[in-house]
Amino acid sequence: MAAPLIAVTGPRRGAFGPRLLVSLALRRYGARPLQLRPGQEAALPQFDGVVVTGGHDVDPVLYAAEPEVEPRHDPARDAFESAVIDHALAAGLPLLGICRGAQLLNVRRGGTLFQELASRRSKTSNRWTVLPLKTLHIEPDTRLARLLGPGPRQVNSLHNQAIDRLGTGLRVSGRDLDGIVQAVEDPGHAFLLGVQWHPEFLLYLGAQRSLFSALVAAAEAYRDARARRY
Repeated sequence: MAAPLIAVTGPRRGAFGPRLLVSLALRRYGARPLQLRPGQEAALPQFDGVVVTGGHDVDPVLYAAEPEVEPRHDPARDAFESAVIDHALAAGLPLLGICRGAQLLNVRRGGTLFQELASRRSKTSNRWTVLPLKTLHIEPDTRLARLLGPGPRQVNSLHNQAIDRLGTGLRVSGRDLDGIVQAVEDPGHAFLLGVQWHPEFLLYLGAQRSLFSALVAAAEAYRDARARRY
């Protein structure tokens, strides 16, 4: 049987490095990654899983809020990835949201975001780094705990926004030392996980690779179930 096909979303231009690393991780575990950009929504039904990658801030208009910081938005990507996430939720597709992807997943479930984090930090730095310098506390009895172990773990930080009010059906599965949400999941979904850090930059750590191997395994199960239906 053909390898599961997993969409890797991103902007129309740029973000080559992170998308390449995500694709390499998916290939390592037997999937066929395919880059998907704004304007390619019609390709969605053929996929067995989705990775929504990081990037610009989510436009606050999507969660009915006024801008609080200087905007760094990509409206075309917001619309495109909203459609991707909505399709994944409706079809039961396995989905991994990374950074912006986790935030947009929360928004599509009716949640909101903190638009800036500097004022909410007292125990952690607001500095961006690809190195695993931020402490992640993992909630017990979660998918994240089963994948990464009980923790604590060290993760990187490349974000200036984060989840505020939780979206419907989502559960917090990890926080940093300031209590800021670092991971969410849906216990009722076959595989629906959003992480605030960038595991694609931490592929030298086996625990971080497990996020991608688990997604591929879920995509294989989705592919097999779809084949049985047809």
